[in-house]
Amino acid sequence: MPSPAALRRPRSLTADLVQALGDRVRDGRWPAGTKLPTEGEIMSEFGVSRTVVREAISRMQAAHVVETRHGVGTFVVGLGDSSTFRIDPGRLATLEDVIGVLELRMAVETEAAALAASRRGDANVQAMQSALQAFASAVNDGRDAVGPDYQFHLEIARATHNDRFAQLMATLGGMMIPRARLEPGQVLTPERLAYLRRVNAEHENILDAIRRQDPEGARAAMRTHLANSKERRQRTAQAARRR
Repeated sequence: MPSPAALRRPRSLTADLVQALGDRVRDGRWPAGTKLPTEGEIMSEFGVSRTVVREAISRMQAAHVVETRHGVGTFVVGLGDSSTFRIDPGRLATLEDVIGVLELRMAVETEAAALAASRRGDANVQAMQSALQAFASAVNDGRDAVGPDYQFHLEIARATHNDRFAQLMATLGGMMIPRARLEPGQVLTPERLAYLRRVNAEHENILDAIRRQDPEGARAAMRTHLANSKERRQRTAQAARRR
């Protein structure tokens, strides 16, 4: 008879795959309409069996994240069940909308950062550090780093070890990053590169406090970061009105 650990393993692999594929939808890498890779491609990338892939896709179908069109493929249809809380990316087109989300994030993420500082493990710190390294690499390559930015904030939520924080962040998705909505595809001028590096320096301050297991420091660093983001949005809008 298989051991309890062996019985749990397939379910764990399936859950991990659902999380990994779902992250690509939530952070904007796979927007609605994207055709998923084939079963074979997913098996090869993640090193899992066909049974695990099919079970993961089935769960995502049940959650209304993807749909399978027979003979055509599986496609992203949205962020999940519309009966649950979510913010429609289409409702984040104006400065007022984006600032509203930033204010929600200030209320949630400051406490998430404090909890992460108290509860984080070494793997959580490594995941956050990897996200910041990906951010820096993207900027150095002339890209806007929205994906790594979102991933950093998601990893903080995961480090709380309270699934509700991660679920809320996943619901918000990559569109919670203000520049993803207000400044898409903007050319990376020297001034913009300097701005993105300042953003990542603020991220580093948050991570340093979490690494030190300093809840008050992490809370303050996150509040400063999000307040600065809100102020930057407002300042940019005022400058645009004066033109």
